[in-house]
Amino acid sequence: MSNTQQLEAIKSRAGFIAALDQSGGSTPKALKLYGILETAYSGEQQMMDKIHEMRTRIMMSPSFGGDRILGAILFEATMDRKVGGKPSAQFLWEDKKVVPILKVDKGLADEKDGVQLMKPMPDLDKLLDRAVKCGIFGTKMRSVIKSPNPAGIDAVVEQQFEVGKMIIAKGLVPIIEPEVDIKSPNKAECEKLLKQSILSQLGKLKPAQKIMLKLTIPTTADFYLDLVKHPNVLRVVALSGGYSRKEANALLAKNHGMTASFSRALTEGLTAQQTDAEFNKTLDEAISSIFEASIT
Repeated sequence: MSNTQQLEAIKSRAGFIAALDQSGGSTPKALKLYGILETAYSGEQQMMDKIHEMRTRIMMSPSFGGDRILGAILFEATMDRKVGGKPSAQFLWEDKKVVPILKVDKGLADEKDGVQLMKPMPDLDKLLDRAVKCGIFGTKMRSVIKSPNPAGIDAVVEQQFEVGKMIIAKGLVPIIEPEVDIKSPNKAECEKLLKQSILSQLGKLKPAQKIMLKLTIPTTADFYLDLVKHPNVLRVVALSGGYSRKEANALLAKNHGMTASFSRALTEGLTAQQTDAEFNKTLDEAISSIFEASIT
């Protein structure tokens, strides 16, 4: 139904993707930054309730809408819950004109060959079927590259594209995220190898197989321009990767055609203690600055 409109929005609308998908491991840290200490909840369920309250507050804010935000990446538990009395994905599209995307990976495997592959996803097939039923447009999955090891980087990209093809077969658009660690002493070298590997995999796709890429902002401005222009790539988005919002925005603005998909840099400065007026103003300023950096 809305899939064609969502595809059109992702392809051509100005804006960025909000990453609201902190999962189990990163949730306590995200809550702490939001002003909620670990003493305020006990156990996984209460923790997920607290993070859902935070995400709901963001999504329901008048600052958060399709005029500047293209899509939102959700954690599985968010997809399964409601926002504004509706299932989250339905609320995002119907009320906000924001395209719903689901994080599907199960975290990272231990480092080997300078990279961290994704852990196995035995229930991926069932999860994708549920996502389709919930009205999800696409998915996101993350691997990490720490050093310029060609075998490791090829393994990351091969795994991403292999799973990506399963996702495409379900009628969803995968966001392939091979993150290069911003602390890597050989970051630019990693990026060279990564780009070669991605171009090689893109060359094996059929014209109808469309993907998105989520990449660390490159060391050299416009380094990923050939990926931005590739016919199989709907959009290239950037992760903030540990940079502050100010740094991430400044670096992103130098990369034409690359838009933001920030998580921590989006929620920077938001706290549970703020009044709605303060919260909405802080969020509006964040969204405005990220949008500006994304439309270069």
